[in-house]
Amino acid sequence: MTGAVVQHEFATALLMPAMRVPAGIRDGGGQDGAHDQERRFAVHRNNVVVSLVDALAATFPVSQALVGEEFFRAMARERVQADPPRSPVLIEYAQGFADFIAGFAPAASVPYLADVARIEALRVRAYHAADALPVPESLYRELVAAPEVLAAARMTLHPASHWLRSDHAAHSIWLAHQGLEDLASASLDGIDVERAEDVLIVRPAFEVVVTTLPRGAIEFLDALRAGQILAAAFAAAQAAVDDLDSGALFTLLIQHDLAVVVDATLEP
Repeated sequence: MTGAVVQHEFATALLMPAMRVPAGIRDGGGQDGAHDQERRFAVHRNNVVVSLVDALAATFPVSQALVGEEFFRAMARERVQADPPRSPVLIEYAQGFADFIAGFAPAASVPYLADVARIEALRVRAYHAADALPVPESLYRELVAAPEVLAAARMTLHPASHWLRSDHAAHSIWLAHQGLEDLASASLDGIDVERAEDVLIVRPAFEVVVTTLPRGAIEFLDALRAGQILAAAFAAAQAAVDDLDSGALFTLLIQHDLAVVVDATLEP
């Protein structure tokens, strides 16, 4: 058996409790050590799983506070064992945790938990996304002065911008935990957890910003990211919201530095 095969089987067995110790594994003295090999390997396996659970706990502190450390760690362990990382880049592994929570039956009593986890995962993704310079406000002023050009403009949005639609008050719940030394002390009193919220996560400069979006913004931003012109993006938002505030959507682009490239032809 080649070294590469042994390494692959070793790595696989670490995250598969039902697997026996791979053949070819020896103790530090070069012996087979068969009589207590399983015990030693189990210790190593547990350390790896605990490290991954710790990484998820560090990424999802609000989610953990909402259900308690014991429940969260048990849930995270289930995820690690059911769907172990396929890449050493744990940022990507964290992105799938919210979907796991959504399908984790014991968490069904906390219906907003998955969306709060999505906010936390997207904050990490935004933090590590590529930097990009937003378009200057002076360009917006030029475009506003040329309405036909503005309507036909296409915009490339910041790579560190993300958004989500929640059927619950995910942003308000997440916000209630910010600035606290003990996240478990957060209170949800006064929050209508059943109120739907659309959420923006963006990092235009150094700090990640998490805020709510006006109605129609999800459709507007989805259309822009899909490469549609600004007029079509406004139309998509209008189709979703009868009393659309178009000004609020345009202000959103400027306020949060969402556009990094504007494809428009302005007359000299």
